[in-house]
Amino acid sequence: MSGAIQSYRDLVVWQKSMALAVEVYRIARLLPKDEQYRLTSQLLRAAASVPANIAEGHARGTRKDYAKFVSISRGSLAETETFLMLAAQVGLLMPGDVAAAEALCNEVSRMLLSLHSRLRDDPHQNPVPRT
Repeated sequence: MSGAIQSYRDLVVWQKSMALAVEVYRIARLLPKDEQYRLTSQLLRAAASVPANIAEGHARGTRKDYAKFVSISRGSLAETETFLMLAAQVGLLMPGDVAAAEALCNEVSRMLLSLHSRLRDDPHQNPVPRT
């Protein structure tokens, strides 16, 4: 059973969102120190929440709970993307600094939307989708 999902760590969407969080941590080092308790802390919290909520939802065991946490993850992703765009638009970061993170945001967004749709399509279907 080589491709089976054994834990949330096997989910491609979780792996991609972790890559995004790592990239955001790299970017955060580029922000001015005086933003540490403002934009930087909000950006890091939002980025870390994306994979954390995927993991929590996956561990809950019901489609309804999983869908709820995927939805929360989508919101955190939108926050992350907004903070990245804001940092670039006000000149705290260069557009090139955020390009890789924005691409990951787009990819993770599509994956979360697909997963959320599958979870909501047939709430009585088992087992819980594991993608």
